[in-house]
Amino acid sequence: MMPTIDNTIEEILTLAAAHFNVPREGLSPDDDFFKKLGINSLQALDLLTKLESHFRIELPDYELQGVSDFRTLAERIQSRL
Repeated sequence: MMPTIDNTIEEILTLAAAHFNVPREGLSPDDDFFKKLGINSLQALDLLTKLESHFRIELPDYELQGVSDFRTLAERIQSRL
């Protein structure tokens, strides 16, 4: 059974919180992850690598251009599941 977008968002938020050691309840789907997590593009790439391996998918760079909030990221991941 395919996970719902809400499941995917929840997993991403939980993983991001654990990865950057921030409280999960402080993150919401529409947050800009660069601002909210205080990360740079290298750290974002690190997170994406972790997400790709978690969801067992590959996200091409062009699909991530301009993506900076968790919900859009979840939609891109969801489309590959």
